[in-house]
Amino acid sequence: MGLRILLFLLINFAALGIGSLFTNSGVTSDWYQSLNKAPWTPPGWVFGAAWTTIMICFAVYMAFIYDITHDKKTLITLFIIQWVLNVIWNPVFFYFHQTLAGLVIITALTIVVGAFLFRYGAAMKWKSLLVLPYFLWLIIATSLNAYILFRN
Repeated sequence: MGLRILLFLLINFAALGIGSLFTNSGVTSDWYQSLNKAPWTPPGWVFGAAWTTIMICFAVYMAFIYDITHDKKTLITLFIIQWVLNVIWNPVFFYFHQTLAGLVIITALTIVVGAFLFRYGAAMKWKSLLVLPYFLWLIIATSLNAYILFRN
């Protein structure tokens, strides 16, 4: 179990690392700074704290669900789709400034993470709480992306 958690931690934080290549310079860019942002946009430090917590919880969640699911192919497929969507949102939004495409991607990501929550909820029971922060954060992030799309 411990090695599996470590593996998922490495994979999850790799996604964050790749994304940060675009996010760090994107947040300080003139383009992003000039956007009308939602009044509920959290301060910058919240994003780092949230994503760190989310990825730790999600790694533990994945290690648990991997042990109990019989359909590992579907589980890993969902995980890969989630990973790719998570990574590609950053350059699409912050580098290419494609707010509509970003909204489509983050909405798809929210749906995929919701699939983890609801598809495996019965099997995971209380351990499903480990994926809940990811799902809730994506709902907030989707609303932030939508606000930027519709107000700029």
